[in-house]
Amino acid sequence: MRCDIVSSMKVYLATDHAGFELKETVKEFLIKEGYEVEDCGAYQYDKNDDYPDFISKAAEMVSKDPENSKSIIFGGSGQGEAIVANKFPKVRAAVYYGKAEDMPSLTRQHNDSNILSLGARFLNEEEANNAVKLFLDTPFSEDERHIRRIKKIEEIK
Repeated sequence: MRCDIVSSMKVYLATDHAGFELKETVKEFLIKEGYEVEDCGAYQYDKNDDYPDFISKAAEMVSKDPENSKSIIFGGSGQGEAIVANKFPKVRAAVYYGKAEDMPSLTRQHNDSNILSLGARFLNEEEANNAVKLFLDTPFSEDERHIRRIKKIEEIK
């Protein structure tokens, strides 16, 4: 499926060339796990493509419906991709490139992050799939202190 309109809970995927192979692998994993997946590109490997072209599509979709959508974005390090995603209102993208295995759940619990940016050069297939599953399956804690902090972030102009 390709990226288009927002409906019920969807997981939007996006990448450039650096994360293309990992995106395709994670997409297969998510479909097998029963997630509804929308692919916002890249749709084929192109060593000259630019990540903002694809990441902005996924981030826009999450921005339109942050309560009912999440996104997994991919890049070499995931850093630039998160920077692009965080330009959109109501998007909270966090970068993950391994080691701290509880980070994907903590960013959901504490920050209500709705986009996980994966550094494809630092993760293998199993690590990526585990991080994605943990991220998508972990709810926001709803703790008052976390709600207060998110509101403060949203007030920053």
